[in-house]
Amino acid sequence: MENVPMTAAGHAALELELKRRTSEERPRIIEQIAEARGHGDLSENAEYHAAKEAHGLNEGRIMELEDKLSRAEIIDVAKLTGSKTIKFGATVTLVDEDTEEKKKYQIVGDLEADVKEGKISISSPIARALIGKSKNDTVEVAAPGGARSYEIISVKYG
Repeated sequence: MENVPMTAAGHAALELELKRRTSEERPRIIEQIAEARGHGDLSENAEYHAAKEAHGLNEGRIMELEDKLSRAEIIDVAKLTGSKTIKFGATVTLVDEDTEEKKKYQIVGDLEADVKEGKISISSPIARALIGKSKNDTVEVAAPGGARSYEIISVKYG
């Protein structure tokens, strides 16, 4: 079993989801199953089958969250402040050398990645290209739309 790297914020978000699923979702779904059972014939009861499916999906996600949390390796990004090279947890500002567009990303674990929030997975092509680089370096990223070239403007931790 390998550890799952994540930031403290990512770990807290998963714990919050686990708590919500066990203390709110689970009782709500169990109540739906009980109510649907009271409607009679279970073989043709769509509400019952939908509630059972929701129950299975919720329990599956709970097991997945418990597994990930048990293997979590929390990396305290604040302790990496002295680093000049890009590592896990770094917030990196880049400029696309073709379009001059600035982008800001934080390199996080696979489970907490969300591009809309500027969080990219450590296993993504752009993060892999950035790891070990420093401010003012240029990186080539093999993206699905073709190779892109970025200049690293800043590297921050915390």
